[in-house]
Amino acid sequence: MSSSRDSHAREHHGPNPTTLRLRAVRFRYEDSAWSLSISDLQLGSERITCIVGPNGSGKSTLLRIAAGILPAGEGSVSLNGCSVDGMSRRTIARVVGYLPQESPAFFDYAVEAVVGMGRYAHTRGIGIMTDRDTRAVNHALAAVNMTAFRGRPLSHLSGGERRRALIASVLAQEPGILLLDEPTAALDPHHAVAVMRLLSDFEGDGPSVVAVTHDINLAALFSERMLLLVDGRIRVDGTPADVVRPDVMQEAYGEDVMVREHPETGGPIVVARRWPVAGTPRP
Repeated sequence: MSSSRDSHAREHHGPNPTTLRLRAVRFRYEDSAWSLSISDLQLGSERITCIVGPNGSGKSTLLRIAAGILPAGEGSVSLNGCSVDGMSRRTIARVVGYLPQESPAFFDYAVEAVVGMGRYAHTRGIGIMTDRDTRAVNHALAAVNMTAFRGRPLSHLSGGERRRALIASVLAQEPGILLLDEPTAALDPHHAVAVMRLLSDFEGDGPSVVAVTHDINLAALFSERMLLLVDGRIRVDGTPADVVRPDVMQEAYGEDVMVREHPETGGPIVVARRWPVAGTPRP
């Protein structure tokens, strides 16, 4: 099942959006029968795109291949029309910001130091910060409303504050596109919504965002485009209304989910059934 998004896709707010394109990509982990297969996928034209799908569908693998972290195996990945093969991590990081689900250990550095590490792609020699680097760090902190926390150690932050600090570290790279793996994982609803509002409200020519998430409802509320990945294949690519439909959701997640209307926006949301569908065997 698939749907065309050409008629409804809104272009990125910036004049020259950064684009990533995966073509004829086929990836398989060693000693595994599972594979990721992407025929043609372009990312970066929309302000925010969310990738959803059941556990094990290949969401994180897709994001790592798009970021140049994982070799594509077969096929090609291009950044603004140029193959990423042979590009250094520093070169890619000047354009693509990638934040994995499991964030690297920063020990107990202060927020400002962690955000400053995001400038590694631009600094020279031993990483001495220039005025431009300092301005980029200040801008990133302001963008995530963390300026007042710049001197605070990471261990003194709440889960939501820590996530915002890590997002600031990739914003400091001044990328054209952000690839975020589960940016709201382990956050309570208040902080999860705050992070998604932040990602969807970058001003002016801020980066486009591609986020992997298990939270279908947050994806439907905030994304312009959604990709549903099932068993390593893109099943639906379109608006939230294209993806969050009863037939699509039940095909991907089973009959224990229902689609209803959001009371504020009128858009689709997913709710769980309390009682099993008649005739459905118990687990």
